[in-house]
Amino acid sequence: ADLGSMDLKVEMMAGGTQITPLNDNVTIFCNIFYSQPLNITSMGITWFWKSLTFDKEVKVFEFFGDHQEAFRPGAIVSPWRLKSGDASLRLPGIQLEEAGEYRCEVVVTPLKAQGTVQLEVVASPASRLLLDQVGMKENEDKYMCESSGFYPEAINITWEKQTQKFPHPIEISEDVITGPTIKNMDGTFNVTSCLKLNSSQEDPGTVYQCVVRHASLHTPLRSNFTLTAARHSLSETEKTDNFSAAAHHHHHH
Repeated sequence: ADLGSMDLKVEMMAGGTQITPLNDNVTIFCNIFYSQPLNITSMGITWFWKSLTFDKEVKVFEFFGDHQEAFRPGAIVSPWRLKSGDASLRLPGIQLEEAGEYRCEVVVTPLKAQGTVQLEVVASPASRLLLDQVGMKENEDKYMCESSGFYPEAINITWEKQTQKFPHPIEISEDVITGPTIKNMDGTFNVTSCLKLNSSQEDPGTVYQCVVRHASLHTPLRSNFTLTAARHSLSETEKTDNFSAAAHHHHHH
């Protein structure tokens, strides 16, 4: 065959970035475009990874002829998918520290092609509401919205309220204190935002919402409670899967 007519190209995820949830079985895409039918016994695939912290490239997986080797446990490129030009790398149980640049190198002798992609690993926050009435003055409650287990560190927590008079949510700016972000052992983060309420000045039936926005979430995570006439009861009906309410009752003697 005339070498000029032989063309080998590699295509990765458009935009050069792939985002995956922590612990997911991720498939890092790599497609081979070749002017001839592929013969997998005469081609080679090598996947490399460069971490964000160390600028050193390591081999993750290699395949050539009938030999394949995973340098990262569980790493695999499917030989039968390779026949149709799919050299995607599958990594089970991806971890935060495995983020970085992945390079797919394809050799179909005498040609060589490669592509790179940035892999970002994210973890979604879990959110729960707590009511703290310990040491609070009469009619003053402190509601806490605890977000935990998220990555990366940047997060945005706001509070909104909806009254029966104004059903449209209004953002609450005063009496909100968001604490420092705390790093967990596994590299994820936690943060708590507090809302102080003077229940005597609020209308019963007002719905309060803690709204969490994070890179890992397609839509904001919302946890809510309703102020009832009998004060400080977190309404049971408002509970959702990602929201557990704990009411600590403080008895006056």
